Parts: sequence; structure tokens; C-alpha cells
Amino acid sequence: MISAWRFSLLLLVPLLLGASAHAQEGQVVKLPAGIEYQRIARWDADQLNKILQVDTPAFAGITTAYSPARNAVRLYRVTYPSVVPERGNKPTVASGLLAIPEDSGTSFPMVSYQHGTVYGKQEVPSFPQQSPETQLMIAQFAGQGYVVVGADYFGLGTSSEPEGYMVKASHQQATYDMLIASRAVLDHLKLTTTKLFLAGWSQGGFVTMAMLEKLEQSGIKVDAAATASAPVDAFVALNGFLNFPRKNDASWVNSLFILTAFSFENYYGVPGLARSLIADAYYDVSRKAYTREPFNPADVATDLHKLIRADYFDPQFFAASAYGRLVAQTQAYRWIVKSPVRNYYGETDEAISVGLGQLAMTYQRAIGSGNMAVEAVSTGSTSHRGTFATAVPKWKSWFDGL
Repeated sequence: MISAWRFSLLLLVPLLLGASAHAQEGQVVKLPAGIEYQRIARWDADQLNKILQVDTPAFAGITTAYSPARNAVRLYRVTYPSVVPERGNKPTVASGLLAIPEDSGTSFPMVSYQHGTVYGKQEVPSFPQQSPETQLMIAQFAGQGYVVVGADYFGLGTSSEPEGYMVKASHQQATYDMLIASRAVLDHLKLTTTKLFLAGWSQGGFVTMAMLEKLEQSGIKVDAAATASAPVDAFVALNGFLNFPRKNDASWVNSLFILTAFSFENYYGVPGLARSLIADAYYDVSRKAYTREPFNPADVATDLHKLIRADYFDPQFFAASAYGRLVAQTQAYRWIVKSPVRNYYGETDEAISVGLGQLAMTYQRAIGSGNMAVEAVSTGSTSHRGTFATAVPKWKSWFDGL
């Protein structure tokens, strides 16, 4: 459940603060408990429709019909206190985006969007000009009367932490606390939300499912959750790349091993973990890729047999290794799901196999409980980005009808 102090915070914010409900662009507004927000931009409907009609097709390589934006959107960067569970609840400060429709209404449905893998520290929701996927969510949802929120995750955005890529409890904490902080900001702006929806693509699909698990455990109602290309089980995904490579496997799957190895080393406290996985010739450039130091991407091997030490191509060795054991814990589907969920998957996705795309549904039904809460939905012969671009309007159509 929401802790007593947080519940009290949500009630007291409008009483404690008499600031204007509409902060000027660039002005930092401070709320109790260390929450701050800053208006960073206003995007009008024309700009949002350009995202839908021009920018997204260029990003995704596919043309999809979207509902045109009907209102402008105000964008805010929110910073908020959180803790790092894997480090004994070490205090930290994280950031995220809050996008609010600009119309006469005061109550809106909310979508919490969890972003996918990024290679720049600021290619995240609270720096939306650098995040094409966030732009699509703003244009399609906030431009149609939804509040959109999105955590940047630890180590990204304005966070001073090392990146915590696919570190489950930290992802859960960052998204949970961003939701609480966003509701405090909305309360201060004298706005309310009705329904709560979750959505995410790629890594963000994993984070969406992990967030759903935490919210259900906390007794917070989620009206529906939707994903696209979600790697709900990292062990399944990485094992497949090592031992059952497909002809269409993406060249960039090397980054998944690099980011998880260094993130797990930092967050789970396993010195030398990344070095035990990555071949000596590629260790330094891989470390630079993780820490966002300048490096030449061409220097990182795309052939996993060059990047990864040979022992890891033995399934038994991989499973028994320190890295493999941590990967095996990185799953977000093995609980009895209560909320309606749709996992969209592409049949020619170069990162997520059909089996992985269907895995959460298969698991829920295999339990024998008759649980039909999770449904896997094909987007056809779509690529990784194409699956996302195709799924987004389907998410909205589903959410609109609930």
C-alpha cells in the first residue's frame, strides 16, 4: 500500500503551497519531501501531428494510422527522491517526464510509459526532444487528453547513479516513486486522474511488467497494462542469442550483454562480473559504452563469439555462472497477474522471438489456474521498432474502451 507519509503528502501538498498552478517555463517549483518540477516545453497540436505523420514513420520505418492530436501539451521534468533497493535502500534522486493536456479539463486518464533501451544518458522521457519513442507517446496520448508520465530510470536523465539496466527492483522503485511524485505535482496543479494505464516498449516492456507486479503487490489499481516487444525473461532472451541465434538477430544485441554485465556488477555488488563475461580485447570499449564515455561504436564487436568469452556458449556454464544466475532472476511475469495485460509482439522482430513475446501469456495459462488476464497479440511481420509503432494506436484504442 502507499505509505502513510506519502498519502499524507498527497493530501497536504495543495494546503502547504500557494504557488501558481502553472509554473513559467524554466521555473523550478519545490514541493514537500524533495519533489521538484519544472516546465520544460509546450508542444502545440501541429507539432504533435508532425510527430505522428512524419517523425514516427521515419523512426520506425513503417507507416501507421494514429489518432490526430487535438490539443497542445505542457511538458514538465519532475525530480524526486527514491532509494536503490539493491544497495540497502541507498537514497538517490531520479527524474522523469510529466505531460499534461492543455485544455479546459481538470481530470484525465493517466498512462505511465516505460521507455526502451537507450544509448545516450538523456535519450529519455524528461528530455523528450531526444527520445522519439517518448514523442510518439506524447503525441498519441497526451495530445488526445491523457496525462503521460515516464521515469528516466536510475543512471539516466539527471540521475547521478551508474545505469541500472534491467535491474528489476531498481526499475520498480524508480517507476513507483515517479508515479507518486507525479500525482503530487498534479495535486499541486489542482488536477486529478481517473484511470491508470501502464505501457512500455522493449526494455520498457520488461519494466512495465515489473512495475505492474509492484503496484499489484502494493494494492494500487491498474486498469490495464500493455507492452510491445517485451523481454519478460532476460534468461530466455540472452540464452537464445548465445545458443540459438536467428538469421535476423539484431547486430545491437551485443549492447544487451554489455549493459546488463556492468549494471549487475554495480548494483548487485559483484566486482569483476563484466570482465568475467566480456573478452579482454573488448572490455575497455564496452566499459566506455556503459559509462557513456566517448568511444567508436565500430570498435565494439557485433559477433557475440568475439565479444563474449567462449565458456558462456556452454549452456550449463552460462546457467551456473555468477552472471547467468543474476540473469535468471531477471524476469517479470512469474506471479498471478490480476490486471488486464496485452503483450504485443512482432513475428519478424529482430530482438524478441515469438516464443518470448508470448511467454507471459503461456505461463499464466500453464499454471492451470484458468488465468486469462494476460493476452499475447501479434502485430504481424513487424520489426522491433515496427512492433512498437504498430502497437501504440492499438494500446490507445484498448485503453479508450476501458
